[in-house]
Amino acid sequence: MSKKVAVIMGSDSDFPVVSGAVKRLKGLDIPVEVHVMSAHRTPDLSAEFSKNAKKNGFGVIIAAAGKAAHLAGVLAAHTTLPVIGIPIQSSTLDGLDALLATVQMPAGIPVATVAIGGAENAALLAAQMLALSDGELAEKLDRMKEEMQNAVIEKDKALQAKIAEL
Repeated sequence: MSKKVAVIMGSDSDFPVVSGAVKRLKGLDIPVEVHVMSAHRTPDLSAEFSKNAKKNGFGVIIAAAGKAAHLAGVLAAHTTLPVIGIPIQSSTLDGLDALLATVQMPAGIPVATVAIGGAENAALLAAQMLALSDGELAEKLDRMKEEMQNAVIEKDKALQAKIAEL
């Protein structure tokens, strides 16, 4: 069985975005836990969770936050597990503030960052990290890539048929 993935969001209002990551992880049979923690409102809880994540069976942490978006960095500061940040779009600066806050980490505190709202890619990146030591998961990801390729080929065939009719 794969290690667990933690999906931590700064606010429950982020759930519509992170639900895409949760669905993708569950679809790959990766155990996932989802929690609300704030870098600013619950800093001790966030640090404690991150410090204990490895011994609690986690292999990757995904952190979603908007605006100041310090959550991923705070979690990364307290663990050597990979942390993936999902910048969340807000009404303030359309998510650019969250993107910059998530991606601009100081040396020694790496955070992999996906696109604004890129929850599904965060889940896939987490799965690829876990697949480095999980052959069964690696095979699932290989099959998924093949299915994506086949779907594009089929779409191209359908497009070519439409063009031939013009």
